[in-house]
Amino acid sequence: MKAQQLSDKALKRGAQVFIKELKSQFASFKDTGASIEEMKISEPMWVAGVRTVKVYWRGPKERYRIIHLNEFGTVQNPNPKGKGSIARAMRNAERAYREAIKQAIREGI
Repeated sequence: MKAQQLSDKALKRGAQVFIKELKSQFASFKDTGASIEEMKISEPMWVAGVRTVKVYWRGPKERYRIIHLNEFGTVQNPNPKGKGSIARAMRNAERAYREAIKQAIREGI
């Protein structure tokens, strides 16, 4: 039980690091800011036998419907301003994410 609590704390801290980078990537093509405001982090859960935290979009403006359009483009607009921003945020935050996980585990031990 203690190990799972420590793991959950580390996952939440790592997700916060990723969200910070994701928000900075989305700021470059921000219009109303709704996509940034609607970013959420789930509680830790089991997915296929692995403890996981999900980042998702949920809010009154329902931006979750168009996030994939900004990430991959469309036939009408194949290269939107935010194309690849989620992948870029994942790549940029990888080292900081791992460090946040390590630090949370060290603090818990």
